[in-house]
Order: sequence, then structure tokens, then C-alpha cells
Amino acid sequence: MTPKILIAVGAVLAGIGVAAGAFGAHGLSDVLSPARLSVYETAVRYHLIHALALVVTGVLATYVPSVQVAVSGYLFLAGILLFSGSLYLLVLTDTPWLGAVTPVGGAAWIAGWAVLAYGAWKGLP
Repeated sequence: MTPKILIAVGAVLAGIGVAAGAFGAHGLSDVLSPARLSVYETAVRYHLIHALALVVTGVLATYVPSVQVAVSGYLFLAGILLFSGSLYLLVLTDTPWLGAVTPVGGAAWIAGWAVLAYGAWKGLP
């Protein structure tokens, strides 16, 4: 992904994360059990953190145009879709088997941070 795409996708996903958080706070607080609402809030929190990570990755890619930086962007995006997406669906559809997908998203984030660290170490002076 180009720096422009990383930043734009990260910004859009951050906006979606804010909307998801507002929906949870105002639309779901009376509908969900406290345990399910807590799961939803975890999805929102990690969604927002990694949307910002995409923006930062885009900025870094401007200075360190490397394969590793681009790959970390893909991994952060995959993590948002798999981790947060599976938790959103699990909570909203009461489909417990989706919980098995969540760790794959978490692993994508861990790999993304590791690849980003390597790319920064290798590419920055």
C-alpha cells in the first residue's frame, strides 16, 4: 500500500471506530449484557488503536519506503477485520464460534508490530 492509501484507510477506519464506539455506548448499552458490552468495547478499543497504527505506518512509509512497512499496514488492516470484526459480529449476532477467529486477528497485529519494528530498524538512519 502507498503511504497515501495507508493514511486514508487508517483515517476512515478511525472514523468507523468512533462511530462503532458511539453505537455501543448509546445504542447497545441497554440491549447487551455487561459481559457482551465489555467484549464490544474491547473490539472498539483495539480497532481504534490499530486504525491509528495504520495512519502512523503511512507517515513512516513516506520516510521509509520499504516492503516491511507496507506489509505491516496489511497486517494491521487484517487484524482490524479479523479481531475487531469477529468480536463485533460475535456480540451483535450471538455467534460464539466467531471467537475462534479473534486470535488470528491478534496474531496479525503482533506480526504487524514486529514487521514494522524490523522495517524501521532496517530503514531509518
